[in-house]
Amino acid sequence: MLSATVTLDPAFVVGPVRRRTFGSFVEHLGRCVYTGIHDPEHPSADADGFRGDVVDLTRELGVSTVRYPGGNFVSGYRWEDAIGPVAERPRRLDLAWHSTEPNLVGVDEFMRWCAKAGVEPMMAVNLGTRGVQEALDLLEYCNVPGGTNWSDRRRANGAADPYRVKMWCLGNEMDGPWQIGHRTAHEYGRLAAETARAMRMVDPDLELVVCGSSGSVMPTFGEWERVVLSETYEHVDHVSAHAYYWEEDGDLASFLASTVDMDHFVESVTATADAVRAAGKHAKRINVSFDEWNVWYQRRAESRPPSGDDWPVAPVLLEDRYNVADAVVVGSMLISLLRHTDRVHAASLAQLVNVIAPIMTEPGGRVWKQTIFHPFALTSRHAKGEVLRLAVDSPVHSTARFGDVATLDAVATHDPETGEVVLLATNRSVTEDVVLDVDLRGFPGLRVVEALTLANPDHTWSATADDDTSVLPRANTTAKVADDRARAELPPVSWSIVRLGRA
Repeated sequence: MLSATVTLDPAFVVGPVRRRTFGSFVEHLGRCVYTGIHDPEHPSADADGFRGDVVDLTRELGVSTVRYPGGNFVSGYRWEDAIGPVAERPRRLDLAWHSTEPNLVGVDEFMRWCAKAGVEPMMAVNLGTRGVQEALDLLEYCNVPGGTNWSDRRRANGAADPYRVKMWCLGNEMDGPWQIGHRTAHEYGRLAAETARAMRMVDPDLELVVCGSSGSVMPTFGEWERVVLSETYEHVDHVSAHAYYWEEDGDLASFLASTVDMDHFVESVTATADAVRAAGKHAKRINVSFDEWNVWYQRRAESRPPSGDDWPVAPVLLEDRYNVADAVVVGSMLISLLRHTDRVHAASLAQLVNVIAPIMTEPGGRVWKQTIFHPFALTSRHAKGEVLRLAVDSPVHSTARFGDVATLDAVATHDPETGEVVLLATNRSVTEDVVLDVDLRGFPGLRVVEALTLANPDHTWSATADDDTSVLPRANTTAKVADDRARAELPPVSWSIVRLGRA
């Protein structure tokens, strides 16, 4: 049995636990909106057609912000199509996902859903087929109290008070050739700068996110950030990062170590941002909005959009079925995001419902939790206060993709108000148990409040509508504290949470 040692000290603080780390994403893609959050025929649907069971699970998941309406979808979206009387709204072709958009849900409906779900809206503007004026129009519609064309249209549509949306994404994945309106870094940087400057004329206190790279494998990665931030630095607050991971060719060891790339992504982007800051003699720092992240099996059939003359409404797309190993990786990605809380100021799990999602629905029928639901919900619920910088002494093992990696991946949080310490840990080994030994001399007198481990002898087990409870995070009875040291046994391919508090 392998052994790993972790040392905690309350003085070694990375930064605060940020609630925006626990954001999610709703895009007009597949069944995320229609028969996902919105299903008027469902028994739990409210007067707006929103499923009450999905709202309840969104709250249980602990989602803080929701990015909307895309994603690739936003780069061809005309937001004005989806306001006013529903019967008068046009149907449009969605080129991003080769679907038909009926525009039954738009900005007003989404804002009402956010209020029901208790989440902060995070809006994206179309900088693919549109530009500065259209972004200003949407901002006016959302945030101006009244007395202008678009604000009065909002009031006429039933929203007397402005939505006061704080966080705005300036387009989506504009570095990607797949994106409608794809641009070079210089072209996009100029457009984003002009859009940001104009939006701040309406509201100088907005938080603006400029498009970074769509992945660390992009040929323009690094240089894209340098050029875009050189154009936009003084006008924006965050640069986006997007990353998806998937098991390839049965290489489970490399898959479990996916956050090695996530760590590299964040550290590379922030290094580039800081270089632009130094070169431009800027005072502020640009931080990261990791506003798309998840496991996504892109080569599976369900990730292929329709084609030809087939333009369906809400087709089944990207409906991955997640297994235990996927949940362990999602737990590790949350560890990585928290570990970089000094520079990652927001994040969005992509997506919320049906589309590469923790929540699944049947049209008009059941709702159920995927395996990835649980590490997200538990981390969001219990990670509070400050993120601690850990001293970790872990064995290493070899992977085909990342070389030698630490077998144990971990982060801890400390809530000064309650004194509770929460340790999140992943055993990346495919075959070996790890004994976790935690030095708690910096936190004398703690005891185990709760210890849960998500694992299964069959790491390929997936939840279904018929069974989403057979494999859940279970009590880890090996977790003990003695003489200011905590000890727990972590099985292979596992994610664990250990909560330590005062007696």
